Amino acid sequence: MPLVPATPEAIEQAAEALARGDIVAFPTETVYGLGANALDARAVARVFVAKGRSSTKPLAVLVPGLSKVEDFADVNAAARKLAEAFWPGPLTLVLPKRQDCPLAEAVSAGLNTIAVRAPDHAVAQALLAKSGLSIVAPSANRSGKVSPKTAAEVEAELGDRPAMILDGGPSPLGRESTIVSLVGPAPTLLRQGALPREAVEDILGQKLVFASAAVQP
Repeated sequence: MPLVPATPEAIEQAAEALARGDIVAFPTETVYGLGANALDARAVARVFVAKGRSSTKPLAVLVPGLSKVEDFADVNAAARKLAEAFWPGPLTLVLPKRQDCPLAEAVSAGLNTIAVRAPDHAVAQALLAKSGLSIVAPSANRSGKVSPKTAAEVEAELGDRPAMILDGGPSPLGRESTIVSLVGPAPTLLRQGALPREAVEDILGQKLVFASAAVQP
């Protein structure tokens, strides 16, 4: 069975699996994510297949911090303020994609934007550090189903589709990240999640615009 306790040895094995192009499920502070090397087009495609996710829906990328984001997205002043205030944490930022972005094309689903987050979970951060990768990590469930908060829920939902499921206990927040777009004329709330909208507005010093459509996890 692919479900294993998230020991240092298992995290190292998971990092090696990601480097090989496999997909791995692991905990974050929000929900469990289904991870793949964001630079590997075949690995990213495996995430879409495992989730039954439409190729028109972009994937968020997990990074250790803001410095890594500059490799593939344009980071403006608002992004820096929010990252300094809430990263690592349950805030996903949607930023303009760099023209020389090295990420697999499917990550952005043909859009000129990239969604990024630095997770506040020891296992997720250890996996990022060990692998040295940027990792796509949508919720580890079939699309349209409830996002998993435990490794057992991932296993029940996805079976042996992931090469490994790292069990780091229940996700502390148990709710998806808040998503804010910093592309366009005004900061826009794409999904209300674990981080309150008011906290984001306090840092920005302005109200968020509400998007007309919700984002599917």
